Amino acid sequence: MDAASLEKLVTLAMPYGKYKGRLLADLPGHYLNWFAREGFPPGELGRLLALMHELDHNGLGHLLEPLRRLSRSGPGAG
Repeated sequence: MDAASLEKLVTLAMPYGKYKGRLLADLPGHYLNWFAREGFPPGELGRLLALMHELDHNGLGHLLEPLRRLSRSGPGAG
């Protein structure tokens, strides 16, 4: 896990499916659990979904809050 991956969780949106357009960090736990059971997609998206699943499963989603605030106040915000 690296800082860039954590930042992507709060800035990248799910590109397809039922939750298309929702930030990866905002995907519901049951959806992440489904991927964990059925298999994460290949590539970076799968790696990020697996990371978000791990954070969610272990109750660590709150650790993304400082990054959320930074992404809201970063370049282009407001």
